[in-house]
Amino acid sequence: MKNPMMKQARPSRLLASVLLASLSLAPLAAARAADMRLYAAAGVKAPLEELARDYESATGRRVALVFDTAGAAEQRFVADQGATFLVTTDARLRAAETAGRLRDGVTTAVGATVGGLAVRPGGMRPDISTPDALRQALLAAPRIAFSDPARGATVGRHFLQVIETLGIRDEVMKKATLAADGIETMHLVMDGKADLGVTQISEIMQADPAALLGPFPGRFDLASSYALWVRADAPPEARAFAALVASPDERHRLRKHGLRPPE
Repeated sequence: MKNPMMKQARPSRLLASVLLASLSLAPLAAARAADMRLYAAAGVKAPLEELARDYESATGRRVALVFDTAGAAEQRFVADQGATFLVTTDARLRAAETAGRLRDGVTTAVGATVGGLAVRPGGMRPDISTPDALRQALLAAPRIAFSDPARGATVGRHFLQVIETLGIRDEVMKKATLAADGIETMHLVMDGKADLGVTQISEIMQADPAALLGPFPGRFDLASSYALWVRADAPPEARAFAALVASPDERHRLRKHGLRPPE
């Protein structure tokens, strides 16, 4: 009897073809690939981890992944002269290129993350379907966690604007915990240390799909476009991996983990 998981484990046709081409590269290139480092926003962690595992399994070439907030990922990439890839918001990449922090690279759209709220599975699930309902839910929640805006958290910065607009900033901040990133935000929620978590839906899905309460309602909707930046002089195997990350054939990974693929 065939194992039903075998089909899921197979790489896509594009992945298979690119990996076969990558396998033909010289041993010297393989040695360089062992040092490839990718800095990325934590919102795209799950699909990148899966793709990196597939790539390493097929080629023996490792991509070291470092995740942080969108802003911190950019800062750490710029500081690491030997890093190859950066995945952060498209707006941050454009600003970094304009400012000269990033030079001589190629940018490719990856997909969009959507901001939302989380609760511990099995707990109370307040209504957040309208701005007024969201306001009431935030006022009623004893403890709220969100990623520190000062560390470049996209949703954290947006959330500050939301509670300012709703006129409840002071009330919310008195009971808020600022997390290092969305992953830590979800740890606080899952461990029962926060009643509401505010982060990317993709990060909520990574922790537990049952924790998803929903996206920001109405005019507060937040969809952040992410892109991959790779150095123009990167070795062939690095360009091959970058092509896979942004390829149409790999968009099922994005959807599975709560991201919106590019149109």
